[in-house]
Amino acid sequence: MFVSIRDCLVAVDEFSSPVEGLRHVDLDAVEIELSRDFMVYAMDSREKVKLASDDDARAYRKHLEGLKVRPIAFLTAVDFSMGDLDAHSAYIARAIELADILGMPAIRVDSAMRKERELDFMSRVDLMAKGLEEALRRTSGLNVALGIENHGFQGNNLAFLLNVYRRVNSKRLGSTLDTGNFYWRGYPLGELYGILTILAPYAKHTHVKNIKYPPEVRETIREAGWKYTEYMCAIEEGDIDHKRVAKILADGGYDFDFCLENELLHKLKGDERVAVLERDIKHLKDCVNALKT
Repeated sequence: MFVSIRDCLVAVDEFSSPVEGLRHVDLDAVEIELSRDFMVYAMDSREKVKLASDDDARAYRKHLEGLKVRPIAFLTAVDFSMGDLDAHSAYIARAIELADILGMPAIRVDSAMRKERELDFMSRVDLMAKGLEEALRRTSGLNVALGIENHGFQGNNLAFLLNVYRRVNSKRLGSTLDTGNFYWRGYPLGELYGILTILAPYAKHTHVKNIKYPPEVRETIREAGWKYTEYMCAIEEGDIDHKRVAKILADGGYDFDFCLENELLHKLKGDERVAVLERDIKHLKDCVNALKT
């Protein structure tokens, strides 16, 4: 296992470029957001470049290799409850093709749906499964995996995720396992570890965040998102023990990235943001190194 980071956390004012931010925290592994029109950070600046063709992707890979930057996943976002299902599948399929050219083993797929409270459970499972099945069918010769992030109200429902996995029934489909989102959803802390244990064998990629709730509510069932912006925190300060989480993942057979996605960093500026970023990366490295002892 190794530590990585989302590109948006180093594409900030404190650094002249994302690659400077990566070097500051001594990382080379980064998750790269891929827009619907296939734009990505140039990395040596905050300018965006377009991966309009296979040749563009090959040139971008060479560019990143020159910067000693290792792209480990694309972050994609589609809402299968909205618009043309075939168009969403086509976008995910093209993201898979581009990821393959870049040497990425995984893609993050969103699970949130704007119509998640309008549609019944099995209708939502059907939409997600059909969309991903088609993307996988179109890229059947490739090995890039799709990791559904447990995101939003629907995506943090274990039954939803397991039913989609069961319906699609592909070794290429699993989880972008967000370590904090089930806690955000309102599950008690002890139950969180149980959910992560169930999903660890499905993990293809991760997002790491933490929350520090008052002691009296940690083992209670809370409303989704309850006071999240008030209690989100540095990774080492939160209720979730990420050394324990890393061990759960490793025991489940996972041996890929531990990807920082601390949304607290978006609220901070200047030296304070850099200091929390440094602490977060150091803590995640300590969690990974603890697996070796």
